[in-house]
Amino acid sequence: MARVLVVDDDHTVREVVVSYLRAHGHDVLEVGDGEAALTTMREAPADLVVLDLMLPGIDGLEVCRQLRDGGDVPVIMLTALGSETDRVMGLELGADDYVSKPFSPRELALRVDSVLRRTTEAAPAVPEWLADGDLVVDSARHVVTREGRPLALTGREFDLLRFLVAHPGTAFSRDDLLQQVWGWSIGDRSTVTVHVRRLREKVERDPTRPERLLTVWGVGYRWEASA
Repeated sequence: MARVLVVDDDHTVREVVVSYLRAHGHDVLEVGDGEAALTTMREAPADLVVLDLMLPGIDGLEVCRQLRDGGDVPVIMLTALGSETDRVMGLELGADDYVSKPFSPRELALRVDSVLRRTTEAAPAVPEWLADGDLVVDSARHVVTREGRPLALTGREFDLLRFLVAHPGTAFSRDDLLQQVWGWSIGDRSTVTVHVRRLREKVERDPTRPERLLTVWGVGYRWEASA
């Protein structure tokens, strides 16, 4: 059983989401604004946060930013249908997943279970320690260093980088990566695109001319091992 914090200013939405998550066996807390969410996370930290972006006072993006500054709790965003800009910004801030309103409560509950599995289960067939040139991926400590300095990665960025470094020279489609890293059989491919862009900013000397995390046109992405 995981503790899940639901943050939404719509009481009806909270009621439905809380009901479904409790039916899935989770211990659920609920709040109606961003300030209460941050206070709750300080006083009674949750294992996962379901976060509406449109909140009174401190909006969801700022809440997500502060949660990321303070730790690595998984975040699933609730976004208005068609609000691509907010969705991409949320993903860039490190949100793990998103669900567009109006949404199926059952789908949201399944997404919560999927993200929790990803954060609590070790990824299969990936060594505990990987090295590629000046880059070292330490799965036991959940740390990536470059030239001896730790990189500030979100949980999902770490998982994506670890998977790619563990399979150098292999081209993966965005659908492949959604399945292997996110555990989704269906999902928005732009999620992968955003995370690849963020990783390039952290591991490439020049993100506009990547040498390690390469685009394979018509396919997807490939990790190029150092010589």
